[in-house]
Parts: sequence; C-alpha cells; structure tokens
Amino acid sequence: MKRNTLLALTLFMGFFALNSTAQEKKQKASPPASVKETTSSGVTISIDYSQPSVKGREIGKEIAPYGKVWRTGANEATTFEVSKDVKIEGKSLPAGKYGLYTIPGEKEWTIIFNKTWKQWGTDYAEKDDALRVTVKPEKSSVATEQMTFKIDKSGKVTLLWGDKSVSFRVK
Repeated sequence: MKRNTLLALTLFMGFFALNSTAQEKKQKASPPASVKETTSSGVTISIDYSQPSVKGREIGKEIAPYGKVWRTGANEATTFEVSKDVKIEGKSLPAGKYGLYTIPGEKEWTIIFNKTWKQWGTDYAEKDDALRVTVKPEKSSVATEQMTFKIDKSGKVTLLWGDKSVSFRVK
C-alpha cells in the first residue's frame, strides 16, 4: 500500500513539475531568436536576442524611448559576437562576445557594444562599453511586428522593428 501511494505521489509531482516548466516556456513574452552569418571576408557574426513585439506601441515613446539606453531586445542582454577583430562603422572592435545596447533617436541611433554580455538586459553599465558608433535609422518599407536582426554576406547588420530599419557595417 505504501509503495503504491509513494508511486502515485511521485507521478503526480512529476506531472506538475513538467507542466509548470512547459507553461513557463509558453508564457515567455518575447521569444528567443538568433542569427549567424559568415561574411565574405571570413568573419562569423552571431546575435542572440529576444524578440519584443510592437503591439501597437510607438517606438521612441512607449517602447525603446528616444535618448535613453535600451537593451535592444527583451529579457537577457542581447549578445553580439564576432570571430575576428573587426571594424564597425570604421572603428575597431576586438574579436569576442558583447552585450548589444542602443540609444534610439529620431535622426540617429547609437549602437553600443558592452564588455559585459552575460547579464539581465537592464543591468547596463557605461563604464564597460567597448565601442559606440552612431548610425542613421531609415523607415522600413515593411512593418516588422517582432524585432528581428538580419546579417548579410557583406557584413551589413540590420535591426528591423516596427517601421524602423537600423543598420551598421562590420568589416
């Protein structure tokens, strides 16, 4: 009798443990994504991020406020990794893994590569910046509901979100 009760209790607890884990994964508001490309110059670029959705909000006001450091994604810090020393918009960045942050703006965005990459996205410290570059955003021809990164063979990295397209060059 004790053996059957113990077995039933174990099965019951196991079911609820699996069910709660599955629900946690389903309920993650911003799904994880990644993109990886080896450029024509042989540099492998990898970006791991979570995809926040616009959900009718205005970028620059209700989400990713203009003039403030933004984690460039959701959840954990977005990571940006390059396999070799590179130049980003003409400025040097050593090979390695970085936290990717931005300062959105109407006329320009600052792209920030932070030495601390393994952290919650809002735990940003400017003193750990490895590089900052400034680029001009463009209006995208197609609206993108979930924030998405694209990398092409030429080394052009583009963030697409809402009606925004923000690109920088990796060489």
